Amino acid sequence: MRSVLKCGLFVPITLCAIYLIPPSVKLFIGFIPVENCHLESAKMLNLDNSDDASLNLHSRPDVLTCTYWKAAIIWEGMFDPHLYDEMHKIRGSSVALTVFAVGRYLDAYLHTFLNSSEQHFMVGLPVTYYVFTDMPEKVSNIKLSPLRSMKVIKVEKNSRWQDVSMMRMKSISNVIESDIRHHCTHIFCFDVDQVFTGRFGSEALGDSVALLHAHYYRLPKHLYTYDRNPNSKAYMETGDFYYHAAIFGGSWKNVKALTEACYQGIMEDKQNNVEALWHDESHLNKYMLLHKPSKVLSPEYCWDTSIGFRSDIQVTRLLWAPKYYDTLRTP
Repeated sequence: MRSVLKCGLFVPITLCAIYLIPPSVKLFIGFIPVENCHLESAKMLNLDNSDDASLNLHSRPDVLTCTYWKAAIIWEGMFDPHLYDEMHKIRGSSVALTVFAVGRYLDAYLHTFLNSSEQHFMVGLPVTYYVFTDMPEKVSNIKLSPLRSMKVIKVEKNSRWQDVSMMRMKSISNVIESDIRHHCTHIFCFDVDQVFTGRFGSEALGDSVALLHAHYYRLPKHLYTYDRNPNSKAYMETGDFYYHAAIFGGSWKNVKALTEACYQGIMEDKQNNVEALWHDESHLNKYMLLHKPSKVLSPEYCWDTSIGFRSDIQVTRLLWAPKYYDTLRTP
C-alpha cells in the first residue's frame, strides 16, 4: 500500500514538472550540464557495423554521444550521411516501416505522415510501409518513390486507446513472422501522429535502436516516469535513459524479440489486473534496461517544438504533430 501511494503521488508531480513548467524553466533545463562520451574514438564502440567506426564522437561536446555499454548516440554532426547511404546500398539493406492508424487517427495524421516519409525516411533504400488500420478502404493512395511499396493490414479497433497502443506489439510480431522477415533486413515502428521534417536516414539503422525521449533527455533520472508499481512486469526502480515508444527499431530478429517480450508482459499484467503507467512504453523501457540497445537516437529524431529552443537540437528530423486527444481518443 505504501509503494502504491508513493507511485500515486510521484506520477502527477513529475508530469506537472515536465509538461506544465513555463517556457523560461524549460529553457533553463537546456543548460543543465551533460556527460561527455568516455571513449577515445568510435572504433571502441560495440559496433553494429563497420560504418559506425567512422562516427566522430567528439564533434558534439555539448551532448552525450555514447553510452556506458559502448553504443553510439546519434546526433547531427557526428556522421557522414553519404558514407552510410552507400554502404547500406552495397549491403542490400531494406527497411520495413510499421505505423498504426486506427479510428480518427487515420484521417487526422496518416496522409501527412506517409507523404513526409516519402521525402525524408531512408531515401534511396527499399522501404515497405506496413499500415495497420481498422478501415483499409480509407487509406488514400500516395505517390510512392521507386523501391517503395505499401501493404495495408486490417486490425480490430479496440474500445480504449491504451489497448490500441499495447496490442500493436502483437500485431507487429505477427507480421514480422508472416511477411517482414522474408523481405526486409531492418524495421522501424512509428506512431502516426508525427511529421518528418529532415533526413531520417541509414545512420539510424542498427541491430536494436531506441530513442531518447525529448522531454526527459536532460532531466535527472529520479524524474523519469518509469513504472513504479512492483506488481507490474514493467516495474523499474531506475534505468539508463527514458526511451520514447513513438519510435523503435532494429533488425527484424531483434524487433520480433522486443515486441514478443512486451506483449507477454502486457498480457501477464492483464491477468493480474495491472496496467503499466505508460502502457507499451513502460514495457519497452523495461525491455531496453534488460537488453541494451546497440544504437540510441537523439531527440532530433522525434522533437516536440513546445519544449522551445535548445542549442543542442541543431536539426529536427521528425516532429510531434499537434495532439488532439480530446477528440481523437473519445469513443
